[in-house]
Amino acid sequence: MSAALSPRLAAIVNALPLQPHFRVLEIGCGPGAAARAVAARLTTGHILAVDRSATAVARAEAAAVAEIASGRMTVRRAAAEDFVLDPGEELYDLVFAVRVGALDGRHPEAGERALRRIALATTADARLFVDGGAPLPELRLQR
Repeated sequence: MSAALSPRLAAIVNALPLQPHFRVLEIGCGPGAAARAVAARLTTGHILAVDRSATAVARAEAAAVAEIASGRMTVRRAAAEDFVLDPGEELYDLVFAVRVGALDGRHPEAGERALRRIALATTADARLFVDGGAPLPELRLQR
């Protein structure tokens, strides 16, 4: 795991039920530290790190050159409530979000939209985790 990963983010990544082949979606990646830590645990899997901020996306891409080059990680600019799969993009097995207002209750209307968008981008048995304690809270995806 990256030396730059804070104890808080390390605890979140460690709590995720990751499998090496999973397709993982991180909503609100910021500079990408957690996404890089997840990418390090993937062998045939992939993580897509998204953030609404162009600055955050640029920082995440700059910090994840090796992970992106390996094919284990991509970064994209998108808000949680507007996220859609690109044409031909495969569904995701696991989703997590750290300090994302649309998913932590601060912006309920955006949260409803975000949950609908995430459900459309995930497999039938996908799980969604948000920060907020131990154990890591899991939100139910409505299908």
